[in-house]
Amino acid sequence: MQRALAELIREEVKDPALGMVTIQEVRVVRDLSQAKVFFTAMASTLSHKASAEHLNQLAGHLRWQLGQQMKLRTVPKLQFVYDNSVEQGEHLSTLIEQAVTEKHSEPD
Repeated sequence: MQRALAELIREEVKDPALGMVTIQEVRVVRDLSQAKVFFTAMASTLSHKASAEHLNQLAGHLRWQLGQQMKLRTVPKLQFVYDNSVEQGEHLSTLIEQAVTEKHSEPD
């Protein structure tokens, strides 16, 4: 589902304001009624919240397309959530680099 949804967004969503959307993870509840779609967007001119709102507006169309493509009897309702784990990882890496640089610059 993750791969199919990523392909649909790449082909169906032609909004340059969204930038390049990457689907990080799809969590589907056990009864297949809902799916949380975690995404990131690079080169987006929209805020994270606006990107999620825009994708959630397109969710019905994407859900229909997904059902057609995957031939599913039950297609979960899609809820798009911005995944900030990539940004958190970059922030932690920066902090670690700063700490290492400071340790090496201290006199012994």
